[in-house]
Order: sequence, then structure tokens, then C-alpha cells
Amino acid sequence: MGIEDKRREYDYGKLTRDLLSEDPLEQFQLWMDQALGADIQDPTAMSVSTVDREGQPWTRMVLLKGFDHRGYVFYTNLGSRKALEIDVNNKVCLHFPWLEMDRQVIISGHAQPLSKEEVQNYFSRRPRESQLAAWASHQSHPIDSRDELERQFADIQQRFSDTDVPLPDFWGGYRVKPSKIEFWQGGEKRLHDRFMYSFVDGVWQIHRLAP
Repeated sequence: MGIEDKRREYDYGKLTRDLLSEDPLEQFQLWMDQALGADIQDPTAMSVSTVDREGQPWTRMVLLKGFDHRGYVFYTNLGSRKALEIDVNNKVCLHFPWLEMDRQVIISGHAQPLSKEEVQNYFSRRPRESQLAAWASHQSHPIDSRDELERQFADIQQRFSDTDVPLPDFWGGYRVKPSKIEFWQGGEKRLHDRFMYSFVDGVWQIHRLAP
């Protein structure tokens, strides 16, 4: 069987207009709570798509670390590819692939740097090994070997052996302020349910989209 013949039916549920909240944040909270309750793998994992100077998109997975009416938060090395591309073009797209529930959420908007205070508050709560790894990894830059990475980690571990790990000045985060949010529910006969929230003139408008 070729991959073109690989398919399954989507029968987890349906999504109708009367089931939707008028507020996309409330709708996202509901679906996130259900994803957490369903014990699916990595429910807070999302892809972040950015675009470079030549217009070439790039996508990678990160973890959502918070959300509210201001936007959706993630953290990263400020020298990483994603951060450098956001500096050039802060229009980004987020994607939550809740495949076990036949659901996905797509968010487009603008990424805005988090304040130093927000970053410090989060960094101080990270596991110590994660703090050390932030120092040890020059994210997205070439490295000769795994051994070199392990040596860098060991050096940082020794450097901060008798003290708290400080926040690196090259580490931060972003809040994505959404302008459009799509909720997708897989449906029978490939007649999926799709609803798009668009922020227009200070109001969220909702439209059903063809699958």
C-alpha cells in the first residue's frame, strides 16, 4: 500500500456554530482543557512558523507556556533561527495538532517580545538542568558533535555549581497576539467542521469555512 492509499475516517465528533463561544480564548481554553483531560501526548506542543528575509518559511515545535487575552506565550534562545526571523518579520503562525481528538487549532498573529520581568519569573521556575541547558546551547548554530555539547553543559554545570543559575541575556520569550484563529474538527466523509475567528475593528467575527 502506497502512502496515497493511507487514510482513516474522522469520527471523534462535530463542531457547530451554536457550540462555539463568542470569545476564541474561551473556546481555546475549552479545547485545551479537553486535550489535557484526554491525556494525549504533549497537548501544549505547537508548531511555530516564521519567515526569513527571502520569504522562506520554517516551522518547528515548541511548548506553549501560557495564554490569555493578550496572546500565546513561548520562550526561546534569542539567537535562535526563530528569534532572528521574528526580528525581521514578526508575523507568525502557531499550530496545535491534537490528532488523537481529530482537532487542530491554527493561530496567526504578531509576535511581541516579553518583558525581562516575565522572562525572569519563568526562567527562575524552570528545572535546574533546563536552566543549565539554556546556557550551554547556542541554539540553531552549527556544532561539531554531541560530545562538544555535553562538554559545554558540563562546563556550565561547573561554573554555576555553587550558585543559582542566572538568566542568560540571550534568552527570552514572545507573546503572539492573534488576529485570526481557526478551530478544525475532523468530520465524516471528509466534511470537516472549520470555523475562523477574525479580529476586525476590535470585534471577533466568526465564519464557517468549507473543509
